[in-house]
Amino acid sequence: MRTIRVETSAATILLTEAPEPKVRDRQTGEIAKDAVSGESLMTIGVVYIEEGESSLIKVTVPESGVSEGLALGAPISLPGLVARPWESVFNGQQRHGIAYRAAAVTPAAFPAATGAAA
Repeated sequence: MRTIRVETSAATILLTEAPEPKVRDRQTGEIAKDAVSGESLMTIGVVYIEEGESSLIKVTVPESGVSEGLALGAPISLPGLVARPWESVFNGQQRHGIAYRAAAVTPAAFPAATGAAA
């Protein structure tokens, strides 16, 4: 399926869940790997805020893309963020959603308030 680039310059993104290894198989505990590089993958939880609306999403990031200095509740940057629609059949039921993936997760600054008095 097609990947869709997500423009994040006007958004505030806050870290809500610390990076954890992405589990490929819950029964065996197998960690998910990147299909091309073979690198282990991590997931983070974020709240994505733009134009007064917010969404809680999970984002997959390669292990090497997880920066030091990340703090829960703090703003982050997700360079290379893409969204990929997916669908599958599990136990006879059709499921679908959007998977998010970024090249990295790095600390960021809160955006400057517009119209604020100095």
